[in-house]
Amino acid sequence: MPGRFEETKMNFSQRTRGIVRALAVAMALALPVAMTISAADARVGGGMGSGSRGSRTYSAPPSTSTAPGTAAPMNRTFSQPGSPSMGAPAAATSGGLFGRGGAGRGLLGGLAAGFLGAGLLGMLFGGGLFSGLGGLSSILGLLLQIGLIVLVVRLAMSWWQRRNAPAEAYAGGPAAGAAGPQPNARSGFGFGLGGGSSNAPVEIAPADYEAFERLLGEIQAAWSDEDIAKLHTLATPEMVSYFTKDLEQNKANNDINKVSNVKLLQGDLAEAWREGDSEYATVAMRFSLVDKTLERGSGRLVAGSEQPIEVTEVWTFVRQRGGNWELSAIQQTN
Repeated sequence: MPGRFEETKMNFSQRTRGIVRALAVAMALALPVAMTISAADARVGGGMGSGSRGSRTYSAPPSTSTAPGTAAPMNRTFSQPGSPSMGAPAAATSGGLFGRGGAGRGLLGGLAAGFLGAGLLGMLFGGGLFSGLGGLSSILGLLLQIGLIVLVVRLAMSWWQRRNAPAEAYAGGPAAGAAGPQPNARSGFGFGLGGGSSNAPVEIAPADYEAFERLLGEIQAAWSDEDIAKLHTLATPEMVSYFTKDLEQNKANNDINKVSNVKLLQGDLAEAWREGDSEYATVAMRFSLVDKTLERGSGRLVAGSEQPIEVTEVWTFVRQRGGNWELSAIQQTN
């Protein structure tokens, strides 16, 4: 009897150590991502891809010399895949890679549920979260499994984006895809006049680049002042809805984000096109700013510093023909 008790105790201890090791590995992998997200959450847009680019919302804008990589996909958007214009609010959508439950649940949701379900069943039936992580070989096996999961997820995301990209994003030659870095013949305000879509019907003039730079500064200032009314004059209702939600979250956290000394360092046109009476221009912008998060009331520094940082983002602007430009989307760069 004592021997059986000792054996049971040893098996339980091995399973416990296995679970602890699995959690340690998962936390080690997730920590850098969490740190990156928290560092980028403060400024305008929350460090995410937000907004709509008309029918091109789900297609990546061409790369430029300012942003030679790719733009991250939208995390928050009202647009439906394949729709030529803004659809229903994002909360009502049922598709997408992380689609909500029922028949509309996305491909990635099913994969994640399968992997998680397998792990939980392993725990319930005594196999441990990953069917036992007794030694170094088990940890290496776990890392291999995580690598395979990441590979499958990336392939699934690529497939989903290709499947839902509007047809016009693959037609017309350079206007649809990344045509490589665009020339950076700089204008007076840091923007390159060359590049972008070779067959785009919208001509972007120096005055438009000046408007883009002005909007960059004014939007950051209105954000710092938490001036929703001002933001309504500078951005689309969709973008203002995201700004309002982020500002409310700051208030709930008793924080206030202050952005100052915004200076455009370089900018390039990625593409410009027309959809009905709406004209779009997507530009890559590299700018410096002082980004601080303060405790509301006391002014105590919570995050950030007085030292300026450099940020590269892809901003899309929209206007009704003959009207003023408004911010329509912000995307992060990879």
